[in-house]
Amino acid sequence: MKKTLLIILSFIFISLYLHSQEKKKTGFGFGALPAVSYDSDLGFQYGAIVNLYHYGDGSRYPRYNHSLYLEYSRYTKGTGIARLMYDSDRLIPKVRTTVDVTYLTDRAMDFYGFNGYQSYYNGDLKNDESTRFFYKNDRNMFRAKADFQGSFGASNFGWVAGYTFYHFAMDSVNYQKLGTDNQERTLYQLYQDWGLIEPEEANGGSINYLKLGFKYDSRDQLASPMKGIWTEAVIQTAPKFMNRTYPHTKFALIHRQYFTLIPNDMSLAYRIDYQTTIGNSHVPYYAQPLVITSFLTAAYSQGLGGKTSVRGVLRNRVVGDAFAFGNFEWRWKFVRFELWKQNFYVGTNVFFDTGVILRPIKMDLSNAPQEAQEKYFRDYEKGKFHSTLGAGLKIGWNENFVISVDFGKALNKQDGNTGFYIGLNYMF
Repeated sequence: MKKTLLIILSFIFISLYLHSQEKKKTGFGFGALPAVSYDSDLGFQYGAIVNLYHYGDGSRYPRYNHSLYLEYSRYTKGTGIARLMYDSDRLIPKVRTTVDVTYLTDRAMDFYGFNGYQSYYNGDLKNDESTRFFYKNDRNMFRAKADFQGSFGASNFGWVAGYTFYHFAMDSVNYQKLGTDNQERTLYQLYQDWGLIEPEEANGGSINYLKLGFKYDSRDQLASPMKGIWTEAVIQTAPKFMNRTYPHTKFALIHRQYFTLIPNDMSLAYRIDYQTTIGNSHVPYYAQPLVITSFLTAAYSQGLGGKTSVRGVLRNRVVGDAFAFGNFEWRWKFVRFELWKQNFYVGTNVFFDTGVILRPIKMDLSNAPQEAQEKYFRDYEKGKFHSTLGAGLKIGWNENFVISVDFGKALNKQDGNTGFYIGLNYMF
C-alpha cells in the first residue's frame, strides 16, 4: 500500500494582505517548491523545483519576457527527474522559443498492454505482495526538445515548428533496486514472449522527430487563461533519413477554449485532443503513449491516463494507434492576496475527463496460450470510453507559478480506482 507525505509550501492567509487588485510585477520574480515524499515502491523523494521569471517593465504582466524552469528530484530506489526548460518570446523577436532538456528514470513505469479495455486489468495483482509489480517495467528516457511558434503578421493565426530527440532505455523490473526478492514475470515480459513487442524494440531505442503545423491562439494569458482559443494542427514525423528503425508519422489536432464567467476569477475551459498514426507504419511500443504538444506543462506528456491526460485513470492505461480525449473544467479563483510583496491566489477546479481508442494497435495473439488469451485479453469493442470525475486545488504565485493538486475518480474499475496528483500548472 502506498503512503505519500508531500510538503509543498505553507501559506498563511492573513486578512491584512487581502486585495481586490493585484500589483504588477517588474523585473525578476520566482516560484519555488520543495519535493519531499515517500512511496513504498520507490522510496523517499527529495529535491526541489525553481522557476525564475523576468517581467521587464511589467507592462505585459502577467505575461513574462523570459522563464527558466529547473527541477531535480530523486527517489532513493532510483526513480527521478532532472529537467531544465527555457521559454521566451523575446529571445528571437516575434517567435516564442521553448527549449527543454529532461532525463527521467522510472524503476516502476506502468505497462497495462494495448488498446484499453481489450487488455484486461486485474486490480487484485497490485494488492498482492508477490505480484504488485506485474504491470511495471523499467524505463530511462532522455529528451531534448526545441519548439518555435510565430504569428502571421498581427493576427492570432500562426505556425509551429520543432525538433525533439528521444532516447528510451527499456527493461524488465529491476527487483534488486526496488528492494524486493520478488522475481515474478511481468506483463511486459509476457508481451515479448508472445511477440506483441518485437525483439528489436523491446529494449528501447532513439527517435528523431520533426514537427510542423499551424495554430490559432487568442488567449489572454498563458498560465491560466480566462478567455480565448488555442488550437493546433500538427504533423510530427520520424523520417527514415533521421531514424534507422521504425520511421513513422503522426498527426494531432488539439483544440482548447476558455470562457469567462466572472472576470479574473471564474471560468470554464475545455480541451479536445485527437492523435493518429498516418499510414500503416509500425510505431515502437515505447513511443505510442507520447502525446504531441508544443508546450509541456509537466515533465512529460503521455497517456492516456494520469495527470497530463485523463486524471484518475491508471497511467498509460489507454494506448492505441489513434485516440481522442477531452478535458472539461470549471475553475474558480476564490481568494486573492498579497504576501511578502508577492501576488497569490487560491482556487479550485472541478473536472470531467474522458478518452477513447479510435484505432487499435494490431495484436496477433496466436503465440499466446489459450489460457493466457482468456486471462489477459478481451474482444476489442469500438467506442468504449475511459472516463473520470474529479476536483482540485490551485495556488497561484504571481499568476505564472501554479501549485496544482488534482484528485480523479475512474468511473470503470478496469481503469483503476483513483488518482492523486501534485505538481505544477493547470493541465491545459
